[in-house]
Amino acid sequence: MNEILDLVSEQKTKAKKIDILKEYECDALKSLFIWNFDESVISLLPSGKVPYKPNENPLGTDHSSLRREWKNFYVFVKGGNDSLSSIRRETIFIQMLEGLHPNEAEIVIMTKDGDLSKKYKVTKELVAEAYQDIKWGGRS
Repeated sequence: MNEILDLVSEQKTKAKKIDILKEYECDALKSLFIWNFDESVISLLPSGKVPYKPNENPLGTDHSSLRREWKNFYVFVKGGNDSLSSIRRETIFIQMLEGLHPNEAEIVIMTKDGDLSKKYKVTKELVAEAYQDIKWGGRS
């Protein structure tokens, strides 16, 4: 995901950014954007730094992937699995981060706080134009 977001950020025009988003469209990327930009998605994780140990294995080895892990995002937001205790939810989150490549873990941490736009040149308006099938609002 970080390569896609870097590529989008490097583009000089809105049209090229949208082309890249469309080219690399996947449910994992859309889920990140929904969690980050949709005001109706309420994160149940504490904001700020996360006490986890980054996965130091070389790229291409022993890492999970956001393309697999995105299906578990519901656990971390209101209405997803509200019966989980905060401690259990945070433990699951840290375990997921520790399995991901450090760049992808950083993206998830920024997403939980709604901070993707602080590092990447991506806005809700851009995402909404690229992925017109995303319905914003009404998620909590």
